[in-house]
Amino acid sequence: MKNIIIMGSTGSIGTQALDVIRQHDKEYNVVGLSARSSAELLIDQIKEFKPKYVCIQNSDYVEHIKSAVDFDVKIFSGEEGLVKLAKVDEGDCVLTAVVGIAGLEPTIEAIRNGKNIALANKETLVTAGEIVMSEARKYGVEILPVDSEHSAIFQSLNGEKREQVSKIILTASGGPFRTKNKEELKKVTLEQALKHPNWSMGKKITIDSATMMNKGLEVIEAKWLFDVEFDQIEILVHPQSIIHSMVEYVDRSVIAQLGNSDMRIPIQYALSYPDRIELEADSLDLTKISNLTFEKPDFEKFRCLRLAIEALESGGIIPCALNAANEVAVELFLNEKIEFFEISILIEETISDIKNIMSPTLDDIIKTDKQVRIKTLKNAKKLIKTTEMEGEI
Repeated sequence: MKNIIIMGSTGSIGTQALDVIRQHDKEYNVVGLSARSSAELLIDQIKEFKPKYVCIQNSDYVEHIKSAVDFDVKIFSGEEGLVKLAKVDEGDCVLTAVVGIAGLEPTIEAIRNGKNIALANKETLVTAGEIVMSEARKYGVEILPVDSEHSAIFQSLNGEKREQVSKIILTASGGPFRTKNKEELKKVTLEQALKHPNWSMGKKITIDSATMMNKGLEVIEAKWLFDVEFDQIEILVHPQSIIHSMVEYVDRSVIAQLGNSDMRIPIQYALSYPDRIELEADSLDLTKISNLTFEKPDFEKFRCLRLAIEALESGGIIPCALNAANEVAVELFLNEKIEFFEISILIEETISDIKNIMSPTLDDIIKTDKQVRIKTLKNAKKLIKTTEMEGEI
């Protein structure tokens, strides 16, 4: 039986991971769960799965959880609590499904304590890919991708020689605005942006998909996960989201992984690796789809994608700065403080004059993240003021 810790158990990935575990309760044992502030759902999960350890990042809920649970469970809180949870001795595998850079330090500590990582937190590799992968090699730890695209690449590489890889092909759905022009993007509403055509995801990643920043972050992730150069990564828009990604080899053979849009498939593979176990889910029926189409991405229309590619080319601390600016910009859009098309404008303005650090330490990354968030909010005040003035005219 494999002991699992889920950081971010009340989010989209976390709840689907628990559904996988429900189906295989003889294969997996939940020893730890965490939530940011969804205390009621976390309490329900504690009662069902009976973990030994829990973390609620919002410490205001600690006493409420204690009073709601009638068996012994160790409760951590705050950011330091997440690190403590990631390190508990009983854990074999840590599923990192928290949103944003909050997952970075707990993931590194889990690695240093010899735990395999099922990685659903892309910001960990975007901000500190070199450090994380170096630590994983040092401690002999597996980094098992949970993103459907990276899982597809990981599976397509199985049994093959890495030096014979020609390129990896990351597929993208194109999001809800694939067919809209630049002028139409200026009229996008929050409600429209939160309606992904294929996947059910958390709000932040859904907006990232709509701006295509998500695909840019995945390119940065792929560079570190699979130890490839930037020019070995190709993005291909595939609206049906059936082919989750591909690998082309030097003999021009292409190996792809296909499946329905069901995140439980890559989640389960990360948890069960190197084995495959049965999953109660619909089989892929290609006769019902009949058409698989592919397009090149529009880097001019989706400026966030271009910004991510440029950040990867710059290297060093710039991807960290990009990620921090994006997190703040998306949060402002979700709170309806800025417009959809202003997300990329705000990010570009914020990171345009960042002084690069080519081999950043963890302290450099944490410091830059905080500084860029402050700078992004400062720059956003001008956009918010302009938007409010336009509304009055």
